[in-house]
Amino acid sequence: MKKLEAIPVTAYRADGFIKNYQKLVKDTVIPYQHEVLFDRIEGIEKSHVGQNFENAGRVLRGEDPADGFYGMVFQDSDAAKWLEAVAYSLANTPDSKLEQDADELIALIEAAQDTDGYLNTYYTIKDKDKRWTNLLEGHELYCSGHMMEAAVAYYEATGKDTLLKVMLRNMEHIYDVFITNGHPGYPGHPEVELALLKLYRATGNPHALELARHFIDVRGVDSEYYKKERASRDWTVWGSDGRDPYYQQSAMPVRELSVATGHAVRAGYLFTAMADLAATDNDDALQDACLRLWDNITTKQLYVTGGIGQTVNGEAFTKDYDLPSDTAYAETCASIALMMFASRMLEIAPKSDYADVMEQAFYNTVLAGMQLDGKRFFYVNPLEVVPGISGEVNTQRHDLPERPGWYTCACCPPNVARTITSFGRYAYGENADTAFCHLFASGEIAFANGLKLQCKTDYPYDFNIFYKVSGAGKLAIRIPNWSKKNVLTLNNAKATAELKDGYAYLTVSDGDEICLTLDSAPRMIFANPRVPRLTGKVAIARGPLVYCFEGNDNAGDILSLRVKTFSDMKITEPIPAINATGIQLSATRIAKTESLYSTTPPTEIPTEAIAIPYYTWGNRGKNQMRVWMDYEK
Repeated sequence: MKKLEAIPVTAYRADGFIKNYQKLVKDTVIPYQHEVLFDRIEGIEKSHVGQNFENAGRVLRGEDPADGFYGMVFQDSDAAKWLEAVAYSLANTPDSKLEQDADELIALIEAAQDTDGYLNTYYTIKDKDKRWTNLLEGHELYCSGHMMEAAVAYYEATGKDTLLKVMLRNMEHIYDVFITNGHPGYPGHPEVELALLKLYRATGNPHALELARHFIDVRGVDSEYYKKERASRDWTVWGSDGRDPYYQQSAMPVRELSVATGHAVRAGYLFTAMADLAATDNDDALQDACLRLWDNITTKQLYVTGGIGQTVNGEAFTKDYDLPSDTAYAETCASIALMMFASRMLEIAPKSDYADVMEQAFYNTVLAGMQLDGKRFFYVNPLEVVPGISGEVNTQRHDLPERPGWYTCACCPPNVARTITSFGRYAYGENADTAFCHLFASGEIAFANGLKLQCKTDYPYDFNIFYKVSGAGKLAIRIPNWSKKNVLTLNNAKATAELKDGYAYLTVSDGDEICLTLDSAPRMIFANPRVPRLTGKVAIARGPLVYCFEGNDNAGDILSLRVKTFSDMKITEPIPAINATGIQLSATRIAKTESLYSTTPPTEIPTEAIAIPYYTWGNRGKNQMRVWMDYEK
């Protein structure tokens, strides 16, 4: 069984930095996305999600489906992720209007479910006879998975089980197709596996657990399944031929995997489910595979910003140490998948390495995926942008200098919303006798064993974390690997703690006060020399935040800057437009010339440079931006 569980979403009430983000999501992002789902906002990409469910219901009632189906084959999942974000938001702050909006959408979803439990608007409206014949591209299981997650979240947050019952019927339909009737396939886009495990824990239904095991166990056993499936039909969605099993994470049984390959989001969701099942079943072979995959991603294929997936071609992993900045893909959803994988690895064994990466992904790439006003979103998160090149030339058309308002493929915006609103489940965990603080987040936390914490901190900009204890028991607080100077006190005296795997274990009593002070100094980060393009470059970080240099703060030009390593770095006053402090450090600027090339050494001018938190870039119009800078000692 699992060594550690996430806390229920209702067990955490946020304050401070996280509360501000959750409030932004509730007041701006969720209402905005709701209007998008129903095509009520002019000038942005059409969604049609709500209408698709209404039209599917019409088809099932024998009525005219109006304007039919519109959007991507996985369009239903946008509604599911929106509902999940709503559920977590309602758990944080009740809101009758928001709950009503959710209930109305759930009613449309219920009416769009066929009598046999099947639920997917694309196939119900367009191609009923093609159900389950294109697992490679069809996303039926992917959409079901996201809706299962939404159903569990909404039930846990509100106690309402309409959607939960819908998805239990859907799960039993899938069980009949793949278990009872022996359909040989497995999900083209992994997601349903992790959702089935959530459904199992929420309901105790053994078919959900059996189905999750089945999809994990059968994957890659026939590595040519997708190729054979493609040969058996005369239609495709995108023209995929199924010939690259490494892209589909199906080249071998999952317990033999060692290297992360293929579509990064799909990989992250699959590995999350594998880790979850490994912890649930005490499956050593599955756990070993997860450890190998974790090591490969975090030591060879991870951007310093917590991004994964290096190339636009297939939104995929490429090769070890290939981490280009200007053509990076680093999809927002991929970093969310990495957070999910990290959280499940923590449930196998509480080690700070997992929480460090979870934090790295959240505070950098995930937050960067949403504009500070909550109205625009990045799908792709580059580490270097040059307006006029980025977003325009063919090799960098995906690396945009500004966030769009929405996308035809709109997986990332609602994914960010559900991640922010469920932050407490990543930040805190528990087992039979110990409460765990993985991430540092102000608020009140109630653990199942009766222990309660009140946490106060201005993290990630201040590095003093205070805990007030109610009740008694054991507490484990993560000590980040990036923090080299730490002070832990209990009731104003140096704490006696057992340090294990990056956690400080304490025995606490009612009324105890704990203070953890972490290293607040900015630090330089250097890349492994095996990473091309990063030799002679440096990145700046402070706490969990990676910093970047943007033209706004540096005379409009960062391409000519070279920073001085280990110079006196200073924290700036808050920069109003981004509501964040920057880091000032010494630099030199290469004087501009008119010649494309020259035999004359460039003139270097001493100057100061300012870096800002990466998650805040792109909020002040088109600008040059870089994370990795040339440096001189």
